[in-house]
Formats: sequence, C-alpha cells, structure tokens
Amino acid sequence: MIEEKRRTFVFDFDSTLTQVEAFEELAEVSLKGDPKRKDKIAQIGKITDQGVDGDITFTESLEKRLKILNAHKDHLDPLIRKLSRKISPSISRNKEFFKKYADDIYIVSCGFKEFIDPIMAKYNIPSERIFANTFKFNKGGKITGFDRDNDLSKPDGKIDQLKKMNLPGEIHMIGDGFSDYQTRAAGIADKFYAFTENVSRENILEKADHVAPSLDEYLYKENLPMSISYPKNRIKVLLLEGIHEDAVEHLKKEGYQVELISGSLSEDELCEAIKGQHILGIRSKTQITPKVVDAADRLLAIGAFCIGTNQIDLDACMNKGISVFNAPFSNTRSVVEMVIGEIIMLMRGTLQKSMAMHRGEWNKSAKGSVEIRGKKLGIVGYGNIGSQLSVLAEGLGMQVLYYDKEEKLALGNAQKVNSLKDLMRKSDVVTFHVDGHPDNEGIIGKKELAWMKDGAIFINLARGKVVDLFALKTALESGKIGGAAVDVFPKEPKSNDEPFESPLMGMENVILTPHVGGSTIEAQKNIAAYVPEALVNYVNTGDSFASVNLPNIRVPQVNGAHRLLHVHQNIPGIMARINNIFSRFNINVVGQYLKTNQNIGYLVTDIDKEYNSDVVDELKRIDHTIKLRVLY
Repeated sequence: MIEEKRRTFVFDFDSTLTQVEAFEELAEVSLKGDPKRKDKIAQIGKITDQGVDGDITFTESLEKRLKILNAHKDHLDPLIRKLSRKISPSISRNKEFFKKYADDIYIVSCGFKEFIDPIMAKYNIPSERIFANTFKFNKGGKITGFDRDNDLSKPDGKIDQLKKMNLPGEIHMIGDGFSDYQTRAAGIADKFYAFTENVSRENILEKADHVAPSLDEYLYKENLPMSISYPKNRIKVLLLEGIHEDAVEHLKKEGYQVELISGSLSEDELCEAIKGQHILGIRSKTQITPKVVDAADRLLAIGAFCIGTNQIDLDACMNKGISVFNAPFSNTRSVVEMVIGEIIMLMRGTLQKSMAMHRGEWNKSAKGSVEIRGKKLGIVGYGNIGSQLSVLAEGLGMQVLYYDKEEKLALGNAQKVNSLKDLMRKSDVVTFHVDGHPDNEGIIGKKELAWMKDGAIFINLARGKVVDLFALKTALESGKIGGAAVDVFPKEPKSNDEPFESPLMGMENVILTPHVGGSTIEAQKNIAAYVPEALVNYVNTGDSFASVNLPNIRVPQVNGAHRLLHVHQNIPGIMARINNIFSRFNINVVGQYLKTNQNIGYLVTDIDKEYNSDVVDELKRIDHTIKLRVLY
C-alpha cells in the first residue's frame, strides 16, 4: 500500500474562504447611516485591491482603511454573521475535507483573528492554527488600530510568518492575492494555487503552479477527497444557435466552461465539436443523429432550448445514457399570441392593404375584411399550444373545434371532432400545432386543402414538413384558400447569413416568418431559465424528472452520502447484481431509486460510506450497463 505523502494546506481568508473582503463588509456595517457611506466603501475597496495586488504595502493599506472606518467592537458580531453567510460555495460543500485534514490545515491571513477565529471554528480549525492580525481597541470599544508587532501587518508578512512556523511536508498555499504568490516565490511554499472562485487577479495567474476556480479543482488535482466526483469548472458546455445570454450566465455561474457558437453545425462539424463536451445546448436547426451521438465521448445531457425534440434522435441518446431536456411550456404563450395576431391580420386583409400603401395606393374599403368573432377556428393538435390557443380564441368570440389523435380534455366550450376532414370542412381558420412525429409529415396536400371552405385561412406554426407548400401555393392562387401564415419550412437556412427560398415568396395574401413563433424576449428568457436549471439539476444531483428520454426520477438531496448513477438495459436481474456488489463490499445503501421504461433502467443509489475503485469497476462490468456515473 502506497503511503499518502504529507502535505500542509495553508489558506488565505478574504476572497478565498469567503466570497468577499472582510474589511469591505465591516465598512458596510460600521458606516451604516453615514451620508458618505457609498463613497467610503468604494474607497476602501480600491485600497484593498492596491494592497492585494502589491501596489502599496499591506501596512499602508491597513492604515488607510482603518482611518476611513468608524468601527467598534459591537460591529464584529454582525460582521461575523455576514461573513458566515458568504463562505465560498466550494469551501462550504467541502466542509468534510476541513474536518478530516484539520491537523494539517492552517489559515494565514492579513485579515483579523477577531472575525476569522469564530468562523473557522465551525470548520474544525482551532485558533492556534489561525495566524492573522489583531485589532486594538480603546476603553470605549472603538477600533483604533492594529498590533504593529505582528508579522502579518508588515510588508512580506506572510513570508516571515511561514518561516517561523516551520511547517512539515509539502506546503501548499491556496489564495487569491499577490502576498500568497510571494510565499511560493520566496521558496517557503512548495506550490501556489491561485484561487479564482471569487476574484481573478491577472497579475498572479500566470505565476501560479495551478489555477483553481474552486476548492473542488484543487482537491481533484491533488487527488484528495471531495464532496463531488468532478470539479464543476471542468464540465464543458457547448451552446449553438445563439442561445439566450441568460442561459449562458446561468451555466457560467454554476462554474461550467461555456463555449458559444452563433449558428448550427453540420453533422461532420458537430461530430468534431462535440468531443470532450459534457452538455450540449441547441435549438431547432441542429440535428442530433446517431453519428453525432457516437462521436459524443463524454456527453451527459442535451438541452433543447425550444419545445420540440424531433431534431434529436432520442433513442440513440437513451441507448448511450444521454439525457435530453426541452422547454415544453416556456414559449407557449408567444406562439399563441402570434397565431391570434395572424388570424386577425389575414381576416382583415391587413397585409395586402399595407403592401398597397407602400406602393402609394389608397384603397379604403371593407371588402374582404371580416371580424374573427363568431368564426370557427379549427385546431389540429390540442397539446400545450393548441389548448391555450383554444382558451384565448374563445375569449375573442371564436367557436373552437379541435382534432387530436390522442384523447384530450376540451377546455371551455371547445368541441372535439372525430376526423381531420371534418375539422377542415367546418372551419373558417385551420391552424396546426402537431409535434414532429414522422406520422405528421405530409399530412396536408392537394386533397386535404380541397376539403377546406372556400376562402378559409391556413396557418402552420408547427413543423415545416406538415404541408406540401406547392399544393398550398396552388390553392392560394386559385382563391380556394383566402390567406395563409407559415412560420416553419421543410428546409430552413442554418444561419441568418444564408438565403431563404420558398414557393410562397411574393404572395400578398401570405405571411411568412422565419421560425419565430416562440421567439419573444419573454419566451427566450423563460427557456433560458428552465432548460439550464433542468440540465444543472441532472448533472449535479442525477435528477431526471424533466427528461424527455430517460425514466423520470425526482431524487432528494442527501448529505453525508455518496451517490452512484447507473443506466442499464432493462434486463431482469440487474438490480440483484448491483446490490450483490454492495453486499460483498459491506456497503450500506441509504437510499435507492429505480425507474424503468421499455428499454432502459435508471438507478440512483446513495451509500453511507467511502468505497474504493473496485466497487466502481465491478459496477461498470455488469452486463448490459450503459453508463455509470459517480456523482459525489
């Protein structure tokens, strides 16, 4: 057995163990009510940065900041409460590391023991292993200065302090400031990790032995126990097709590496780009084929930032243990409002009148202009969009008919019809809201359009392959169809730079839009909130509740346990084999959650003790295993 090498861990405090600089937080507390509070806090922040970056001596930095503060001993308790709530997230989630290695952990900070000691006591670090400055108080309790004999109040204070400590083993300095780097440059620390979870200082990044965006990264790099199996900063995300910036920020805030590409990619381009990626975000143009899935060597999940998922081979993803998430409700209202607007414009002849006006023609007439009130609206596909459209249209006075192959509950006074033919014959307006199932391709051609009332309106905001556009053009030219609105097309440009072609171009009674039915600011923001949250929950916790293709499991958060995720073919006996392995290794199961569909099973297991790599290896070797993931 290889003996673990001896290491001593030295941490900075401000902006490392905490997300903030304590002096700035003390200013927030002590200057409350001061009319110049905002300016003084900004001034303190500037002085702090100057001292941390090495632009002025730390002694000078301390003196200048204390002059601005109006601090008192009574301010320390509220300061401690504030700092306790602002522990760096990766520090907080790795509290067990601090407890396990407490004897080898030291805090060396230019902050003050008066607030560091009580905070670090909760992490099992006693006062004697905390080296920091101390305040001086007058008889009234006001902070008047600091102990100038303390090495940490002086230039090169951390170097001098560490020299005196004569720490054993390989010394690792983890901090964010110039004074932390100096300990490595002086040869006192053997390694310097630039901690950038809260602040990144360019002047030290290139000098660090390693950049640690979180404590997880440090622990992973040093092969030390951590609360999660893989640092979040190593999780790579590829977002295509101009996904909303809120989604980008959400994923970056989680600590993931995010790469953006404005357009879609061809199959070959995507096969290359997807290598090494853990999460892929797309919209409707990107095609996820079996070839792409085979090329995805590390992919955990795909986020479809839209309603439909017909552009994704869901079975291929499922069979490789890749979970797919979409936004089934987020842009429903946007599509519905667009349909309502197009119905009104087409029935009033607004588009033709507008184009005539642009040509300088004034033709004030009510001919061919009718209200939508009292007209029959036929909805094909009574899902999320169709049903909400039903409610809004009825509120505007329309009579609603709908047709759906599945049994759906009618809302309001909507009436179900038994066939597509019956719906098209009865309706003044027919609008399509079906999904991308292959059975829905080409369902509307010359024969079906002939069923419609003379002069009826045709709307398609569903799928481009629903209707034969050449047949629709003929029906429009003959007057059989009075007008149409089309937002989706059989072949769409991959980016805004490519030209668009359609047989419907140039027709004055046709509204053409570039697949923007769900593209409103509100819808994109909703999608940008919903999909990333589903992806993060799955990656971080194994929660597959909103997955389109994996069995749905809502899993609880468990502390003090290890979580293993096992995706396997739905074959009898898999559970018995898994639990037999746990039994042989004397591992107690805290919780176990299994859900299956016809093809695969998804098992989440929480165990209450540490395990070795042999457990994982044996679980992977079980026949019919698709994917095993160690979560934390």
